[in-house]
Amino acid sequence: MSEALPALCLIAMPGRRRRTIELGQEAERRGFAGLYVPSPTGGMSTCEALAWNTEKITFATSIAPIYQRTIVDFAQSAAMMHEVSGGRFRMGIGIAHGPSYVRMGVTPGKPLADTRAFIEKFRAETSYGPLPPIIVAALRKKMVALAGELAEGVVFANVVLSHMGESLAALPAAKRNDPGFFIGNMIPTCISDDVEAARAVNRRTLTNYAFLPNYRNYWKEAGFVEEMDGIEKAIAEGRRDDVPKFLTDKWLAETTLFGPAAKVRDGVAAWRAAGVHTPILVPSSAAGNQLKAIDEVFATFG
Repeated sequence: MSEALPALCLIAMPGRRRRTIELGQEAERRGFAGLYVPSPTGGMSTCEALAWNTEKITFATSIAPIYQRTIVDFAQSAAMMHEVSGGRFRMGIGIAHGPSYVRMGVTPGKPLADTRAFIEKFRAETSYGPLPPIIVAALRKKMVALAGELAEGVVFANVVLSHMGESLAALPAAKRNDPGFFIGNMIPTCISDDVEAARAVNRRTLTNYAFLPNYRNYWKEAGFVEEMDGIEKAIAEGRRDDVPKFLTDKWLAETTLFGPAAKVRDGVAAWRAAGVHTPILVPSSAAGNQLKAIDEVFATFG
């Protein structure tokens, strides 16, 4: 029996939104495990398009920032997608990051309390029909535990393979072993026979995350204290261009997938063995844009 395919991250960039939906349809035909849509360029809108234009595949926001819309607006849109898709939509939520708060013009509160309040208020909106399952974005253990308490799943992003067991220990054993409880991870992925080029692409992809304190705190927890201390010192001294130097090859090997197709397939298997039921590939290419990267994923898992 062949190994189940991973899931795929889709971002509908301006000018190629229709093509992105077509790629989602192709992923469905090929049997990928799901389509997961982050917030840039309108994740909720992309998911609504997927609700109408796919038939069988699971799809989700991964994630929709909880401060981005009112609870009522979220509930109306989510109920619509849940109904139209026949229950295939998952509402992935999270607190997002500092730069996004500036764009949204909001002042966040305490992450755990705000996430708990969002879930409770969202589920109380019963006027619009049945609502979809909720998946909570998490990095550190308290948010993982909250997902296990209140949600139907947890989704990570850019986390460390060797630390996965410790993170998942914050879930009740019944949830960890329940195939109905979603456990996913968004994994930056670059498929290329040129390993150095692929590694460099992932390093560029993750550099912006290295400026976010919540990610640095998680990576310290996961064992990369020296690297994160170096980044914080560089930021404090205004040496922003030095930050990528601290994203070491070892760190990239633990947080991303890169290299030839066989190596990436082995990496997906390793994440599953670590407890991630649904590895979600976030594709980049050393030879083109996201469309090229998705073609490389299709070829790898063809």
